[in-house]
Formats: sequence, C-alpha cells, structure tokens
Amino acid sequence: MRLGIIAEIHANLPALEAALEALRKEGVEQVLAVGDIVGYGPHPRQVIRRLDREGIPCVPGAADLRVAYALPAPPREGIAETTIIWTREQLGQRELHFLRNLRSRHRYDTPGGRLMAFHGSPEDPENKIDLNEAHPQEILKMLESIRSRYAVVAGKHIPFRRVVHRGVVFDPGSVGLSLGGEPGADVLILEDDIHGEVLHRFLKLPYDYGQVTFDLAAWELPEVLAEVVRQGRFPQ
Repeated sequence: MRLGIIAEIHANLPALEAALEALRKEGVEQVLAVGDIVGYGPHPRQVIRRLDREGIPCVPGAADLRVAYALPAPPREGIAETTIIWTREQLGQRELHFLRNLRSRHRYDTPGGRLMAFHGSPEDPENKIDLNEAHPQEILKMLESIRSRYAVVAGKHIPFRRVVHRGVVFDPGSVGLSLGGEPGADVLILEDDIHGEVLHRFLKLPYDYGQVTFDLAAWELPEVLAEVVRQGRFPQ
C-alpha cells in the first residue's frame, strides 16, 4: 500500500493541484482527503468538483459540516464565520450534496494493523486532539476506542507524528493553509515496508501563492488569509 493523505485544503485550488500532481509522481495507489475541504479559501466549488471528479474519498472537517448544514457557530474568530457564510453562498446543490454525504471516518487494513482516518477526534471533527500535548494514555485510549494501531488525525494544520508504545498517530498538516511557519502544501505519504510496518514521509510543496492571494483579494475575503498563505503562519 502506498497511500497519499491530504487535509485542510481550505478551498485552495492551486495547492490541491500541486499536492495531487506530487502524489501522482510518487505513484500512490490511493489518495484520501481528511477535511477541511472548504472554508477560508477562494475556490470552494472548484476544489469540491476536483475531488469529486478524481473519486477521492473524503471525510468532513468542522468547516465542511458548518457549510453543509448551516450549523450554529460556537464562539470563534470572526474571519472563520465570515468565510463560512461566504463559502455557503458560492455552492450549489451539487456541492452541498457532496459535503453532506461524506463518511466521518475511513479505515484501511495494513499488514501491521488497522489505520483509521478522521478529522478532529473520532467523535467530533470540532474537537481537535493536540497530538503533541496529549498524555500518552489519552492517545492509547483513543486508538483503543477506534480499534486501530494507526490513526490519521487532521486538525492542527502542522505536520506531526507521534508514537505511543505500538500505536502511531499522524497529522498530515495542511494543503491549503499550512501553519508550520513555512509556506507550501503539506502532504503525507504512508507505505507498508517488508516487515509489515507503516513508513511515512512528509512533503512540503510550493504552489502558485500569487494566484491564491489575488483571488482572496478579488472576493474581498479577509486580508490576513493572504498573509497566512505567503508566510505559513498567522501574522504576529
């Protein structure tokens, strides 16, 4: 198995295209998108249609569900809710149907054990697990609850891997709105080795930042988003 994992696309089409092209060159057998597909970025319809056309399995993130169902928002940053409302206005029934029919998890069986992929936490895409700060027992309890040795947990926008005993959890980072301090699209590749273990590689891919920042400005989306695209972090 050679599996390409993308997450946090956030309606950034040039970043998605760069990620898919890199994964094609890497010869991956399957690509999985682990939410948030939309929110913040200027290309929600194009991103959804590209994923749909490619037949890429997706799980929803919190932003996807808020767009799809117009859920009441908890207290959050103003730009988040502004872009959610704008995104919903850009989508037709075809795209909303796509978001509303996503599975909350995807499972893969590897020679070394089961792998489960989801956004946020197994029960709630809004409840993000901090893989760096979580107590080891919290990680093990989470893996036990999903009966898996491996987990892909999107939500923090920063690539990360953590090993707890025989369990391994990955955050693939963000394709469209990376927050690791370096601009570019984050991609995770998972692959079985000859011993049945799952090997991993994180990729950082450049893309056309200018196109994204131009489109953000053209749609009058919050200016700070262009800075995040250019810098790979929120401005201090």
